[in-house]
Amino acid sequence: MLFRFLIFFLVLGILFNFAFWVFAQQPLEAPKTLEEAKKTGEGILSNFPQALKNVWQQALNLWKKMLNYVLPWLKTIWSKISWFLNKAVEKKKPEIKEKFEKEKEEMKEEIPAVSKSLWQKLKELVE
Repeated sequence: MLFRFLIFFLVLGILFNFAFWVFAQQPLEAPKTLEEAKKTGEGILSNFPQALKNVWQQALNLWKKMLNYVLPWLKTIWSKISWFLNKAVEKKKPEIKEKFEKEKEEMKEEIPAVSKSLWQKLKELVE
């Protein structure tokens, strides 16, 4: 959700900045010669990287402001979630230990049978 919010504002910022940049310029007339078209194209291309850099800087500033606004809120939510999860884990801790010990005993019983069968298979392969 936050990612979509950031992308939306990035695109919106780029569009508005580009629109204001275009409207702030002198109106372009259709070039009458090829040389005039070349000069116009070079002028547009020479200003484009700076315009893009300005848009990017403004978007970064906006993201920093949004992060400074959202980060304390996220920290509060995370502390509540972690408190709840820690509480749930503490309740289940004895049950988890019991299941772990049960699994451990089952593994101790199964390992000799599995290792014997593996050993037998290796013997068969060698013979």
